[in-house]
Amino acid sequence: MTTAAPLRIGVLGCADIAVRRMMPAMAALPETEVTAVASRDPEKAAAAAAPHGAAAVHGYEALLRREDVDAVYVPLPAALHAEWTEAALRAGKHVLAEKPLTTDPERTAALLDLAARSGLALMENVMFVHHRLHTDVRKLVADGAIGELRALHASFGIPRLPATDIRHDPELGGGALGDVGVYPLRAALHLLGDELDVLGAHLVRGAGSRVETAGGALLATPSGVTAHLAFGMDHGYRSAYELWGSEGRLIVERAYTPPADHRPVVRLETRTGTEERLLDADDQVRNTVAAFAASVRAGAGVAHDRETPLRQARLLDAVRRRAAPS
Repeated sequence: MTTAAPLRIGVLGCADIAVRRMMPAMAALPETEVTAVASRDPEKAAAAAAPHGAAAVHGYEALLRREDVDAVYVPLPAALHAEWTEAALRAGKHVLAEKPLTTDPERTAALLDLAARSGLALMENVMFVHHRLHTDVRKLVADGAIGELRALHASFGIPRLPATDIRHDPELGGGALGDVGVYPLRAALHLLGDELDVLGAHLVRGAGSRVETAGGALLATPSGVTAHLAFGMDHGYRSAYELWGSEGRLIVERAYTPPADHRPVVRLETRTGTEERLLDADDQVRNTVAAFAASVRAGAGVAHDRETPLRQARLLDAVRRRAAPS
């Protein structure tokens, strides 16, 4: 691969997020291209690869052996992320892996170490942090728009999933905490900083489910700012957070998965009234792919963001350990 050549990406699996969102973004960017798509089902691989002129590959191992693949995107079920991320790194490929990177913080640390030793980029696909909305929000808070920050309330919930959905399968790493709970938890890291402790947590297993379908957690910074998190996958849809300060509140709806043409609205409530600020649309999927390509080209490996995915993994683990499932 030369400096001017696009980053050639192979995709392990035909998950909906890969087909519907990630591969179109990879194909649209001049910095990247979809070179190959692998599946254990040859027909699925062919159907996913065809729109991008990519090679259809039977089996994940075969894709990792291809010399025309510089980097690998891993959209497999959560329980398979560690195995195939490690295999890709050992094959000399840069990796963009779906969240959570693994279901175990020690395994996450080991993969980050492997990437660093190998001089390879390893990035977890948490897309909303690449939307400039959240940069604007952090600037408003830093500029004192709501006074001194006191608390964050963050929630993400989706409607009930079919019983056959892989997110109900514990063997595949299913459960609300890793699937939807990671969004408000990452929002807390992104907006409050890295020094968060889990003070309490609760996970709820819905009737007939083998995994938790809802939960909540209370976290806090050393200075006493609290983060109240709620999440679930048997809920009316909600994707939001609120920052509460000494002089007002800042509220963001559609916070985590906005479409590229959506213009976010930040609602600012203070004693002088309510103001709604309409921000520019932004494409967080495109931004994420571009950030991954930039990391590869810079030769930065994981140095650009090694600690955040590790802290996220440790916090997810701490929430699970503190929880009392019912």
